[in-house]
Amino acid sequence: MHKRRFPVVLRGYDCAQVDALTERIERALRTGSWEITPEDVMRSRFAVVLRGYDQRAVDEFLYESIAELRARMAPPPPRRPPERPRVEPARVIGWIEGTRFSSRSGEHAGYDARDVDAFLDRVIAGLRGQGPRVDAAEVRAASFRTVRLGLGYDRREVDHFLSRLADALESAAY
Repeated sequence: MHKRRFPVVLRGYDCAQVDALTERIERALRTGSWEITPEDVMRSRFAVVLRGYDQRAVDEFLYESIAELRARMAPPPPRRPPERPRVEPARVIGWIEGTRFSSRSGEHAGYDARDVDAFLDRVIAGLRGQGPRVDAAEVRAASFRTVRLGLGYDRREVDHFLSRLADALESAAY
């Protein structure tokens, strides 16, 4: 922007007040500073004097300035995280079916293998469209009974697998 000249008329805005505000607006636009905000411009008022700047011309300039200040001072749009590559459901199914967990029994409690297997069967059925879909949040929230006697899966292995499975489900192209 350059120094604004407004027509001088009878019964217009006080020239000194308009010039002072115009200077602040132009400096803010030139430097990108927050010296004056769009709200400051909207709240500005001028005395009406016998010989002053044309009110309509000043008001139009102020409306344009408000729009330009808003556009230049708006925060940048939030950055979207990079998109993950899509994973085909068939690959996720193959991965689930090929996973084997270490067995635990005796002094170290493990997750009940029947519960874990049943849950993973539900996930696979959902991926195949043969049952309700199981989403990543449901996988992350999954909990299983623990057993000391009988077949139990290593809890750390299962938890690590479920974390990776949730990530894969978020990327599944279905």
